[in-house]
Formats: sequence, C-alpha cells, structure tokens
Amino acid sequence: MSSVSSFADLGLAEPLLRALDQAGYKTPTPIQTQAIPEVLKGGDLLAAAQTGTGKTAGFTLPILQRLTDRPAPERKPGRPRALILTPTRELAAQVHDSVRTYGRHLSLKSMTIFGGVNMNPQIKALRGPMDIVVATPGRLLDHANQKTIDLSGIEILVLDEADRMLDMGFIRDIRRLIGLMPKQRQNLMFSATFSGEIRTLAATLLNKPAEVDVAPRNTAAETVRQTVHLVESSRKRELLSHLIRSNDWGQVLVFTRTKHGANRLAQKLTQDGVPSEAIHGNKSQAARTKALKQFKTGAVPVLVATDIAARGLDIDQLPQVVNFELPNVPEDYVHRIGRTGRAGSVGAALSLVDGEEMKLLKGIERLIQRPIERIETDGFATPKPAANDGNGQRRGGKPGGDARNGKPRQSRGGKPGGNRGGGQGRAAQGNRAARSR
Repeated sequence: MSSVSSFADLGLAEPLLRALDQAGYKTPTPIQTQAIPEVLKGGDLLAAAQTGTGKTAGFTLPILQRLTDRPAPERKPGRPRALILTPTRELAAQVHDSVRTYGRHLSLKSMTIFGGVNMNPQIKALRGPMDIVVATPGRLLDHANQKTIDLSGIEILVLDEADRMLDMGFIRDIRRLIGLMPKQRQNLMFSATFSGEIRTLAATLLNKPAEVDVAPRNTAAETVRQTVHLVESSRKRELLSHLIRSNDWGQVLVFTRTKHGANRLAQKLTQDGVPSEAIHGNKSQAARTKALKQFKTGAVPVLVATDIAARGLDIDQLPQVVNFELPNVPEDYVHRIGRTGRAGSVGAALSLVDGEEMKLLKGIERLIQRPIERIETDGFATPKPAANDGNGQRRGGKPGGDARNGKPRQSRGGKPGGNRGGGQGRAAQGNRAARSR
C-alpha cells in the first residue's frame, strides 16, 4: 500500500472524497491506508491502533461506502444496518461526529445512544428509519430490552477501543447484544493493543479476520516528551499550580485516580487562581459536555479527569498532559499520554510521583521499555523512595531529605519544569458498567 498518496487511491466514492476535502483532510494515515481497503472487501478485521492515529475514519469511511453501495431492500423503523459500540459517551459522540462529517453528502441516517441523558428523544428517533447507530453498551441494552431497537438487521458491527471495554466489564453486555444480531455480518474490532485478552475475544467474535497493526504493542507515542518530577504527595498540588502559572500553560489535561480526587483537585486549583473543571463518570452528560467545551475553547485552562472519562476525548493539538497520580495499571499510562502528541504534533507528558508510587513508575518504565527523564524544580523537595529493611519496616529518613544531611535538595535544572515535559484501572471494576448508562 506504499503507493497510496490520497484518499482517492483507496477506492472511496466521490461523495466521501468531497466531504474529506471540505473537512481539510488530504492524505490518509497509515491505519486508514491499511484498514479502509480491508473493510471495503467485506471481511472481518482486527486492528491495533492508538487514539490519535485516525482510526475512526479508518472504519467510518468504508462503512458509509458499503451501506451506500448496497442499499437496504427494506428500511424498517428502529432497525439499523451498522452498529458501532464504544466504551464511553464522549467517544460515542466523537465517532458520530465523524459519521456525520464524512456522510454529509449521503442520504444515510445516524444517531448516538448513550446514558446520562433522557431516553425519550432516542426512542423517538428510533421510530423512523435508521442506518447507523453509535452506542455505549449499557444504554443500548436498555433499548434492546425495551424493544425500542431491532438489531436483527445489523450488517456491520464495530467494537471500538475493545481493550477499554474489556477493562470496564462490558463484555457480558456486548455478548447479549451480539445474540440479538444475525450471525452473518461483518465484524471490525479496534484496540490499542493486541493483548492476550483481545486475541481471545477476537477468536470468539471474528471470522478469519485480516489483521492491521500500526501501533507497536504498548509503545508510548514517540511525539510525546515524557518527564517525571519526584515530589512529596502533600506538595503535588502546590507544584502543579506553580508549573501551570510559571510556564503559562494554557491547556492542560490532568489525570487523577479517583472521581473524588478529580473534584478536590479542580476545586483547589481554582482556589489557587488556576480555573479548572473536573470530568468523570458521576457528572451528568450536560456537565461533562459543558466542561469539555470550556476546555476546548480555552475558557478553562485545566481539565481534571479520570481515565474512564478521558477515554475518547478528542482535543486537537493538546500540548500538555499531567499525571497528578500514576495509574494502577501501566497500560493506562500509555492511553493517558496518548491524549497529547496526536496526528504528528509534539506534546509533553509530566508525571508527579511520590515515594509510594515508585513501584508503579518502574512498572510503566518496564512496559514502555525505557526510563523516563527525571526533572527537578527549585523549592520542591524530592522524596526519598520508600524501602523495606530486612524486618519489613520502612526506612530511609524523611521523605524530602537529602540522603546525607536531611536537608531539601535544590534544583540543578534552571527553569521550573518548562515544557519538558489520565485512575480507575482494573481495581475499580465493580462500579464500571454503570458509567456509560
């Protein structure tokens, strides 16, 4: 496929090419170059691609073309032909935006179905003909149970970010939904990695799939400069406020492990004079949409998010990501920093790490197969990593002290942080399935 230099080379129809041109897209990305021809062939596909690689167009464009090339003999109300399942509301909205953008010159109808909003408008939309539905599993299953949607006409099924749906415990819902679909259909599965769990799932859902892999397994984005700042837990918020102000960061996505932690940090930063909003699963859809809009427009420079809520956030040229707390699952670190450095732009990811998180940091460095650069800032002590002596007791002096005299170490590095430079992993699974309802 090295000869591909334009979308026209991929065999896409003129209405799609016109829409792409109007949207300003000229050259396909590697995932689009490889995935689009495979989808157009009509077979199943297993594709590994991280966010920011253009994967959404890699499946929405050929789906639009296939549905247009093969008109349905009969269009029944509430009986879609293509279903795209996503783990979060934000990603569902983003994918649907792509469907509408690329399909603007086609006569296909599409809609989103997700929780956090009233079901009645969705039910009303399903009373008419519908070609493409983009949905989260929980709310879609609600519709299926109430028989407000008919999945017996699904010709194409997409599982987007299948690895995240596994983490969030949606597989049982997905299998129930698949049981309502015809056995003869095209299946497309997109995942950030080809983990063992993903391959096991693919073996049960896909039929002799073609494979596309444009993201080396668990490789952090090469366009992101990654740094670590060792700092006492009690001083993280103070340091973050200092770095944002001193470096004049105008748009920062900050990750915390918990929803409560996100709320608290956003409140404290705002009190520091750094306007911030939190986004997580307990927020209403209206509140999440408003916070994201304020962040995108620059009205609020800092968005504090949990891993689940940030999945699917599409922010062009986001310059800075900060891990206020490291994730419990190393793979989530890769997803977090993938929010920046997208589509070839340069980004920065800074992690604030205390002594208790050193084990998590080492796990991340093993995963990405390289050490992350350490930086220091004047006035902020570096914690001494916690260690165990032979009797299982903690040892090692005061957390901020120098190994020799217990005094705070001063920076060797000039400007504070500069531009050198999100945690609900699998441990939070008991509460996961409700997040997208």
